[in-house]
Amino acid sequence: MDDPSYRVEAERRRGRGAAANPSGRYEPAQREGFDDGWSIEEELPPIPTEVIVEKPRTIITKNDSPDILFDKSINPYRGCEHGCSYCFARPTHAYQGLSSGLDFETKIFAKPSAPELLEKELRAPGYRPTTIALGSNTDPYQPVERRFRITRAILEILDRTNHPVGIVTKSALVTRDIDILSRMADRQLAKVAISVTTLDPKLARRMEPRAASPAKRLETIRKLSDAGIPVIVLVAPIVPAINDHEIEEILKAVAAAGAQEAGYVLLRLPYDLKDLMRDWLAEHYPDKLKHVFSLLQEARGGKDYDAEWGVRQAGVGPYAWMIGRRFETAAERFGLNKRSLRLRTDLFSPPAKETGQLSLF
Repeated sequence: MDDPSYRVEAERRRGRGAAANPSGRYEPAQREGFDDGWSIEEELPPIPTEVIVEKPRTIITKNDSPDILFDKSINPYRGCEHGCSYCFARPTHAYQGLSSGLDFETKIFAKPSAPELLEKELRAPGYRPTTIALGSNTDPYQPVERRFRITRAILEILDRTNHPVGIVTKSALVTRDIDILSRMADRQLAKVAISVTTLDPKLARRMEPRAASPAKRLETIRKLSDAGIPVIVLVAPIVPAINDHEIEEILKAVAAAGAQEAGYVLLRLPYDLKDLMRDWLAEHYPDKLKHVFSLLQEARGGKDYDAEWGVRQAGVGPYAWMIGRRFETAAERFGLNKRSLRLRTDLFSPPAKETGQLSLF
């Protein structure tokens, strides 16, 4: 991080969350910057967003983690242009031979065949419906969704087949699909989780440069709630000494906007994300860097990150305990988590089988 060659020039990464593009952990070669003496006078252009069409074989991902309330998920996109500095999904770009830094937010993989694959998998013999989480890894309503509309096409299929869905997003674009989501909510088939990390627009712009502003997210919660769509708020992640003081104010604001449930996640730093977050703090909050990691390590058993199931979401120790009690107390004070909505699975009707035979008329 102390090497200037590690960072990408600020003008080239304007509107991006990461400051660098370190080599991915599975790349066969490591990149190292150095001055070869040949000065380049002209300025390099800003790093553009590149969308790559991916052709997966399957679209429903299954998991057995005891920390998560769903066992099936769909991610229409890999990578995320929102560019959140803290995103735990960043290291997954290594599986594409790419960096978890700027590559993650500038090289987006889209899956236009997702709706077709979904119909095929829902039609499979023996398929048993449980809630599908849409966007558990990267945001299904990130900017490229305006162009590809993959998320909407998936929702149309789930609506038609009466399949339950839970959405996680920090984008106001979700309101575009209120027509579908409100119909599904009427049948107890849909709920939406909105991530609200901070109410401070300046902090939000630094942490989540291309995501909706805090005010826009509160407006989104209000619109969804007014349409009869159950809304959960995720105060995630809680970053020690950066946004942890906002817990009560966030819960008060989202409850007033119509949210019914709320949860939180303490900052998670798997793999090289811990280095990217150190770099982000060094650039934006250098005076807090040591304090942030001191509190984080206290909550992670002395390590930057502990991936153990059961503790990775909330942490352990005095600091983690205090965050948990503050959250519970505030949630109760503002009337959140009075009930947990369970989506229905008994209405599911598989898509009609493809016979391959044409109609006579």
